[in-house]
Amino acid sequence: MAWLIVVAVGVSTTNAIIRKLLNQSSNAWLELQWYLFGAVFLFCASWTLIANEHIRIDIVNNLFSRRARNWVDLIGHTFALLPFCIVMIWTSVPFFLTSYRLGERSFSAGGLLQWPAKLLVPVAFSILLVQAISEIIKRAAIIRGAMPDPYDAPPMHPAEVEAMKILQAHDKAT
Repeated sequence: MAWLIVVAVGVSTTNAIIRKLLNQSSNAWLELQWYLFGAVFLFCASWTLIANEHIRIDIVNNLFSRRARNWVDLIGHTFALLPFCIVMIWTSVPFFLTSYRLGERSFSAGGLLQWPAKLLVPVAFSILLVQAISEIIKRAAIIRGAMPDPYDAPPMHPAEVEAMKILQAHDKAT
């Protein structure tokens, strides 16, 4: 999904060049950029959760012990993330279905169909729901001592983390 950013940049660049050189443009190209960005944003949420890089109040979170942080994650995923995903799926499916049945198009001249963009919401939140359930199971296992805590390593400077990711990606490529 992250590669869709490259596609969005390519669409944006091509659209800008055509607009400047040929004095032509299309609303479809602009909307496609929004669709691609929306897809990246929605689908990368579950990726962010699995990488344990989701938003926290780090100043407060770092004051807690690792065990307390696992409990906070377990409770937060169970009572905030799960219900949020369910509500988003529950409310976005009819939103998509209505758009699909009507063959809803953009109000802009030459714009795209709307239902593919609206389909992204329930699909992405379904994937996030599955990942949330996985995280809840993982946190419960860590708290019970059934598995080691993969995040129990001493904190590293963000530059060190980025360097490690680059080295791992390089090692996989070679």
